[in-house]
Amino acid sequence: MTHEGHGPELLLVHGGASPRTTWEALRSLAAQYTLVLVHRRGYPPSPPGRHDFEQDALDLAPLFESRPHVLAHSYGVLGALIAATARPGSVRSLTLIEPPLFYLAPDDPVVESLERMANTVLTSGLRAEPRVLREFLALAGADVPDGPLPAKLAHSIRRAHHGARPGSARPSLQTLRNAGVPSLVASGGHSDALERICDALARELCAERVVLSGAGHFVQSAPGFAERFTQHLASAEQPIA
Repeated sequence: MTHEGHGPELLLVHGGASPRTTWEALRSLAAQYTLVLVHRRGYPPSPPGRHDFEQDALDLAPLFESRPHVLAHSYGVLGALIAATARPGSVRSLTLIEPPLFYLAPDDPVVESLERMANTVLTSGLRAEPRVLREFLALAGADVPDGPLPAKLAHSIRRAHHGARPGSARPSLQTLRNAGVPSLVASGGHSDALERICDALARELCAERVVLSGAGHFVQSAPGFAERFTQHLASAEQPIA
């Protein structure tokens, strides 16, 4: 992990994209906060590893000792939530962006379709049908050109290959709701499936809900996100009991 800035600690947990790519739009917050950029396993300088939300939770647990604000994106939300449910008093606030918590929308055909796509990419990797790969990458916020996949995108698919399926994640959301952890759920208005998941997550957590368009899956880069996010952080600031 890396540290930037000064002030209250803000723990940034990325998903499938690199930490720098994921959080570049929020670097100006280092003027007010200490930005702690987590590097999940498989993302140097962290050790090699597959996408595994249970392992992410174990790696994140020690970082919660300073009671940070937590901002997590996509697959990174899963491990962050599991770690938070183990020690809800160690989280000053949660901000969660478009997580693949498919179980929150059971029997929803739109969500089931997205889950099948995600599972195909995780299990088949670059051998998945090209149309499915391209659709998944575009939904995940990648710029997908015509022709062969660029090396960077192919590497991201290899890194996700054989990862733990997000549909099996079951964080204890009731624990966080009962603990009164201030929470914000954000989405980008570009995917009906992700909107439905985020709506359900906000209900489960009794969280604030915001939809900010303009940046697809990378909602943290959308116009107005930084302002709305800092409002949430300010409202959550309180002395440690």
